[in-house]
Amino acid sequence: MLRRRKTKIVATLGPASSNAEMMAQLLHAGADVFRLNFSHGSHEDHGRNIELIRELEAKTKHPIGILADVQGPKLRVGRFMGGAVILNPGQTFRLDLNPTPGDSRRATLPHPEIIAAAQIGSHLLLDDGKLKLRVTHVREDHLETIVVIGGRLSDRKGVNVPDVVLPIPALTEKDRSDMEFALQRGVEYIGLSFVQRPEDVLEARDLIKGRAWVLSKLEKPQALDNLDEIMRLSDAVMVARGDLGVELPPEEVPLAQKRIVMTARQMGKPVIVATQMLESMISAPTPTRAEASDVATAVFDGADAVMLSAETAAGQYPVEAVTIMDRIVARVEKDDGWRGLTDRRRPDPEKSTSGAIAAAARQVAQTIDAVAIAALTNSASTALRVARERPTSPILGLTPNVETARRLALTWGLHPVVAPVTHSMTETVAVATKIARSEGIAEPGQDIVIVAGMPFGKSGSTNALRVARVSRTNAEEVEFVEDPK
Repeated sequence: MLRRRKTKIVATLGPASSNAEMMAQLLHAGADVFRLNFSHGSHEDHGRNIELIRELEAKTKHPIGILADVQGPKLRVGRFMGGAVILNPGQTFRLDLNPTPGDSRRATLPHPEIIAAAQIGSHLLLDDGKLKLRVTHVREDHLETIVVIGGRLSDRKGVNVPDVVLPIPALTEKDRSDMEFALQRGVEYIGLSFVQRPEDVLEARDLIKGRAWVLSKLEKPQALDNLDEIMRLSDAVMVARGDLGVELPPEEVPLAQKRIVMTARQMGKPVIVATQMLESMISAPTPTRAEASDVATAVFDGADAVMLSAETAAGQYPVEAVTIMDRIVARVEKDDGWRGLTDRRRPDPEKSTSGAIAAAARQVAQTIDAVAIAALTNSASTALRVARERPTSPILGLTPNVETARRLALTWGLHPVVAPVTHSMTETVAVATKIARSEGIAEPGQDIVIVAGMPFGKSGSTNALRVARVSRTNAEEVEFVEDPK
C-alpha cells in the first residue's frame, strides 16, 4: 500500500461505493481516507461502512482514515402554493416567519436569526446563488427585499447570507447526534460545517474531547476574517469551495483557496481542497481538461489532500475518478517546477527544538540522499512537523497508536505504520530500519534519517536525530496491532 505520491486522496462513500468490493477497489486505486457525508444516509448505513473500512484495513494491514462530515445548520425558505414561483428583477419580495405557503409576493423564512442579523443593504442568496435579494427594510418579524437577480424559486431552497455573521451555532442537534455516533465508532476526523468564528471550533473541541481531530470546513466568508485563530484551534481544515463559491464572487474563490492552503502550511495543519474537482466524472469516464488543471493547481498550491465527493459517492465511474486523480497528482509531483515551487514556499522553521530538529531532518536527508525520514510519534506532532518541511524523501510515520496512524493518513508525504513501542535509540534504529525495508521504502545499504523524542513515549518532545543504514539482514514483519495497550 506504499504510495509513491505525497498528496493524499479523500474519497466520499455513497450509494455507488458502499460495498466491500468497491471500497477495496477505491483503496487500491489510490484513496487514502474515506469520507462519510452525514447530510445523507442513515446511522445504519454509516455504521456498516465503518465496519467494512475496518475489515479492509485489517486485510491490507494499512491504516485508513475515516472522515465523518456533519451537516451543519441548513438555512432554507419554506414551501410555496403550487410548489414554485417566478421572481422578477426589480420586484419587492417579503421574507417572514408566517408558516403559510408562499406566493410571488412573500415566502416563509423560518430563521429569526437571519431577520435579527440582517441590515439594510444585506444580500440574501437563494438556491445556491441562482437568485439574489437585497434587504430594503428590516422589521421585527420580516424582511422587505428587492429582487436583484430573479428566476424560479421552489420549495425548501437554501438561503445564504454572505454579508453578516449569523448568531447560529455551527452544530445542530442532528450534528451532535451524528458526531457522537461517529465518535463511538472511532472515526479519525470530524468535519465541522458552517464555521464562522473561533468559538464554533471550541464548541466542537469541547464535545469531541480529543477522540478525533477537528477538521474545520472553511465555507463561510466570515471564517476568512478569523482564519488564523480558526486554523490554530483546528487540527485540520478543508477548503469547502461549494458554499464558499456561493457566498464569494467566483474570482475570489481561487485567492481564498491559496490563502487557506498557505496559512495551513505555515501552521503545519493538514488541508484538503474539495468540491467539484472532477465533477464531470459523475457521468463521464474521463475528466475535462479544466478539471485536471484544477487538481494540479491544488497540488502546486501545496494541499495535503484533494477530495472527491459525488464522483465516488454517486457517480458512474468511482474507481476511474480515483485512478485519474492519482495519475494527475503523481504526474505533477514528478515535475521539476512543482519541486522548486514547494521548496521556495517552505515556511521558516518553528522557533523551537522540535521545529529545528524537523528542519534539520529534511536538510540532512536531502544532503545524504536518504531514502526516507522515519518520524517516531505518539500524538502525531513529530510527524506533522516533518511533513511541514515538505522533504523530498517519503516520511515513515511510526507510532504505537493505531488511532494516530489512521489520523496521519491525511497528511502530506506520510506513510503511517503501527510499530512496536521502543525504549532506546538503539532499539528505535533497529525497528525503523526493518520497517523501512519491509514496507518497500529502503534497500540494504541505503540510509534513512530517524527523528524521535527522548525520553521515549513522551509526546511533544522531538529532540533527537539519527542517521541509520539499513542492514543486509532479513527484515522482520511488523504486526498490525489493533490495540497497542
